[in-house]
Amino acid sequence: MLTLTDNAVTAIRALTSQPEQSPDTGLRIMGQGEGVPPFQLALAETPGDGDQVIEAEGARVFLEAAAADALADKSLDAEVDDQGGVAFSVSPQPVY
Repeated sequence: MLTLTDNAVTAIRALTSQPEQSPDTGLRIMGQGEGVPPFQLALAETPGDGDQVIEAEGARVFLEAAAADALADKSLDAEVDDQGGVAFSVSPQPVY
């Protein structure tokens, strides 16, 4: 199952806690298909049909089925730039 780093949790909570967002809003990750960037990310008020839901410390991620399969052994991280923009990245889960 996809795991979330502390940075990803913080970034997702910041994005989804804006006043205009529903309290149930999460980050939805969807597969894009061949020949395009592999994943699309968007804020969503509810998970889509068949989405896997991951919750960690108040952050919610909705994974479309194909994305859930592709990211099952990965970790989602985030970096915030000086202007407040968020860049998400995926890496292999650490082995302990």
